[in-house]
Parts: sequence; C-alpha cells; structure tokens
Amino acid sequence: MAHAYTPGLRITDRALVRKQRLLPIEGEVLVDVGREVKAEDVVARAFLPGKVQNINIVHLLGVEPGEARKYMTKGEGEEVEAGEILAETRPLLKWFRRQVASPVGGTIESISDVTGQVLLREPSEPLELKAYIDGRVVDVTPGQGVAIETAAALVQGIFGIGGEATGELSVAVDGPDEVLTADHIASDHIGKIVVGGSLVEASAFERAREMGVRGIVAGGIRDIDLRELLGYELGVAITGTEKVGFVLMVTEGFGNIAMAERTFELLKRYEGRKASISGATQIRAGVIRPEVVVPRAELAPEDVDEERTDARGVEVGDMVRLIRAPFFGRIGRVIGLPPELRQIPTESVTRVLEVELVGGERVVVPRANVERMEGR
Repeated sequence: MAHAYTPGLRITDRALVRKQRLLPIEGEVLVDVGREVKAEDVVARAFLPGKVQNINIVHLLGVEPGEARKYMTKGEGEEVEAGEILAETRPLLKWFRRQVASPVGGTIESISDVTGQVLLREPSEPLELKAYIDGRVVDVTPGQGVAIETAAALVQGIFGIGGEATGELSVAVDGPDEVLTADHIASDHIGKIVVGGSLVEASAFERAREMGVRGIVAGGIRDIDLRELLGYELGVAITGTEKVGFVLMVTEGFGNIAMAERTFELLKRYEGRKASISGATQIRAGVIRPEVVVPRAELAPEDVDEERTDARGVEVGDMVRLIRAPFFGRIGRVIGLPPELRQIPTESVTRVLEVELVGGERVVVPRANVERMEGR
C-alpha cells in the first residue's frame, strides 16, 4: 500500500501514555517501580541552591580587606538570620561603632582575605516533581526521576501555554463551532478543565482566572488576544512556563476555527472524568505537543493502542488535518497518494496527496501541509 511520512496528532480514546518525569538537577526519587501514583503525588524532590548575596564588609565597616575576618561575628559555614549582625567594629567609644546586618537569612559561604567580600548563600529552595498523570511507575532513574505509564484517552493540540494542571473535564458549549465566552464560565468550573468550541474569546481569560479554572481547551485563539494574555509577543521557542493563571490548549490553530468534531466528541465523552493538561509546545526539532490525558483504568491491556504516531507514514484511508491556507483547520480522509511530483499554485514542484474533506469536497495539497490524526 502506498504511504508517505507525515507528522501526526494523536486523538484516541485508547492510548498507552508514557511520561518521563525528570528533575532538572540531581535529587531524590520518592517512589519505586510498580507503585500506583496519582497526578498530584510527588515522585521526586531536589533542592535548588539558594541565591548568593555579596556583602562588601570592608566598605561598610571602613576597614582593610585583610582585617575583615577579625570583625566578623560569624564564621564560614555558620548560619545567620535576616537582620542579625554579621560584622562590627569595637572602638573604645561605642558611638563610633559600625555594624553590618545580614540582609537575608542563610549560610556564610566564604570570607575573602583579599577583597574583604563575604558571600552569603540563601537557604535552598525545595523543588517537588509531581506525577502529572494517574498511572503506574514503570522505570526509575536514581537521583533523576521516573517513567509513568497509563492507559488513557489522549487529545493532542496544535499550540498551548501555561505549564501543567489536573482537573475534571467540563464541556461549556453545545457544539464544536460555538465560541467560548466569559458567560460560559461559572462558579461550578472552579478547579476544572473547561472545553470550548471554535474560538476562546479574550473575555473568557479573565473570567477563568477569577473562577479558578485549571485549563481551557478550544479550537482557536486570536493572535492579538494571545499577545494581550501573555503581555508580550511569543517567539519561536518552547512554551509551557508562562504564568497566566491556567493552562491553554488550542486544537486547531489561530483564528475562529471550529474544533474537529472527533476531538470535541471525544472530550465530551469523558466529561466529568479527571484529566491532566499540558500546554508545553515545541514546533521545531524534537516536537512537543500540548495535550489532554484522561486516564482510563478500566481499559484492558489488549484494548490499548501502543502504536507511536511517528511509527508509520500516512496511508490511504487515514484521517488528516490540513495545516496551511486555504484549507487551514479542515479535516478529511486521504483518498490518493500520487507517486509523481506535481506543480502547486506557488509553481513549486512537490509530492502531493488527495484528500476528501468533511462535506465531500476533494482537494489536492502538498504532503507537508497535513498532519495525520491518529485515533479510533
């Protein structure tokens, strides 16, 4: 059978999801292989070194660098509290005395006899790594992290921001072509992942923050609304660290684009179920896609689809999403893979595929202009 390599999105209700949860620095893994964990469970912990404060003792006391150590009230390795006296002169007349108070709490790391500088390190900051999804620990890397697997429904999106969150799925609109506005978000959406339809309006963002919404899933977003939400122009990079108050995942693209019927129906099917959402996105090498994961403990092993999205190319019969104008966001089925090169409207010559769009229209597009939609 003819086939062609095409990047794909997974939209399926029976995926085997495996997540690597790794600390940025060496730390301690808190769970063992075989352990069942919840998304909120801490699976590993590390301590980030505190900030270093440079205190110019010789300048503040008016002494020579080589004399700084003898005026110190604390030595290297000792702890001090914020406001505690670090160093002082001891003149015969006490009103000539000079003192240096510690600006922060921490530990004296070093006292230089050459410069008279004192380095004070603030307390370490604990970093706790959560599981992110309900599942089972299948691998442990000592000092670094774990791998967690779960059978789940999985929806990957085009673009996202805002890190990770967990909450109950709640569909706020009646159909995939309905715009999500502030009026759709109510007090009963506190702590939930709200599913919209075609477009998420800017007014919904502030309302979501007020209501404590954990995540928003919608078909599209206006570019100007994204800039307003972030407060800056987003460049080509990895997203997922933005602090906007919730996680946002867009399933189709920029503008008012109806969510794919298949995507909407899958999310609606699992309304009321606990889900995990990630906005992390990378669109260049090493693709990272935003996602919604709905753990399904009821799935038997033989029912889980373990096929990787990149394990094969697109074939006749596959469902695809068109990702370039003039058919951006449209869904269809591949009906032909012509082997010969063809000229396209830009006058370039490239490989193409034939797609029958939802609604019956047939189009010919470059193979690079589609994403395969995996699922069943």
